[in-house]
Amino acid sequence: MNFVTPSAADPVARARELGPAIAATADEIERTQRIPEPLLSQLHAARSCRMLLPRSVDGDEVEPWIYLRAIEEVSRQDGSVGWNMFVANSSALIAPFLDPEAMRAIFADPRAIVAWGPPNESKAIAVSGGYRVTGTWNFASGCRQATWMGAHCRVVEPDGSLRLNAAGTPMVRTLLCPISQVVLLDDTWNVIGMRGTMSGAYLLDDVFVPEAFSSTRDDPSSRREPGRLYAYPMQGLYAVGVAGVAMGIARAMLDAFKDLAMRKTPRNLVRLADNAVVQSNVAQMEARLGAARAFLVETLSDIWSADDAWVIDLPARARVRLACAFAIQTAEAVADYAYKAAGTDAIFLGTAFERRFRDIHTLSQQIQSRTAHFESVGQIMLGIQPPGQFL
Repeated sequence: MNFVTPSAADPVARARELGPAIAATADEIERTQRIPEPLLSQLHAARSCRMLLPRSVDGDEVEPWIYLRAIEEVSRQDGSVGWNMFVANSSALIAPFLDPEAMRAIFADPRAIVAWGPPNESKAIAVSGGYRVTGTWNFASGCRQATWMGAHCRVVEPDGSLRLNAAGTPMVRTLLCPISQVVLLDDTWNVIGMRGTMSGAYLLDDVFVPEAFSSTRDDPSSRREPGRLYAYPMQGLYAVGVAGVAMGIARAMLDAFKDLAMRKTPRNLVRLADNAVVQSNVAQMEARLGAARAFLVETLSDIWSADDAWVIDLPARARVRLACAFAIQTAEAVADYAYKAAGTDAIFLGTAFERRFRDIHTLSQQIQSRTAHFESVGQIMLGIQPPGQFL
């Protein structure tokens, strides 16, 4: 069945067309912590999880600023769907670093989704032909829709030593296996917001992963696919996705408040829309959200290069981090304004505000939202090499 019209030729238009279906399903997604059918098939038909995949495996390789707007568009309707969509695209960025045959084995399926949790202390044991891995990982957003799962591990060599990268520090290797080899753990995502992402835990128990189905994200020079998109570090594009989700949620909350302001007259006051303070604040919130988006789009497009062999340098990586961190924190501030200005209309379950408020304040606790990013960027701008940079 064709779920998108032929005229929806770009990712942003396709995302916009999905809006009514996502909005209609948002309550069910929150309740069941699943993306149900037929919405899941609609997302796949719209190629929502293939935006950052290489063209060699039928991906779209869209420009980062186009990707940003598509994530934002979906997140206006539901933050959890937007989050899972960006995570699926971010995980697909492992593809350019894989053996080509392994890449095709995973991503030839048009419904392929890779999910994983962040690295922890788990280790993989190097054996003949690959690795054996046992461990538990958390925060695996989208794991209920995944076809493959990843595990980020340090590698223990046969002599017991840890495998090191070119910088002389322990290498973190990503191992990929079919979802059938993984145990998804229930009741591990009891949170106040982003409940529909089901960013739960999973375990692997002595699973063998062939060498071809593993790679490392430590070394950008190890990528096997050309393309300007893959010059961006994975952490940078991950931050772009989080920014898109945050701005989509904030956009929806601000729009909801403007609609409310046209209808609401608080007790003993004038209609909200007729209040001079409200008028000024709404205009300022529009300017702040628009400025944050414009700064991020300009940053991403300015460092885009015509040379497919180009590798983004440290100052450019810092600019991406700065623009993303600014967009995320600006979106949080705009969402907070809309929630507060809506008064008691915002506190009831099922309103246009309450779930989004919970979602953005769950997003704000994620590593991409740290205020410390500004410190790291400032150090680079002032010629200081930051320790443990997360760029």
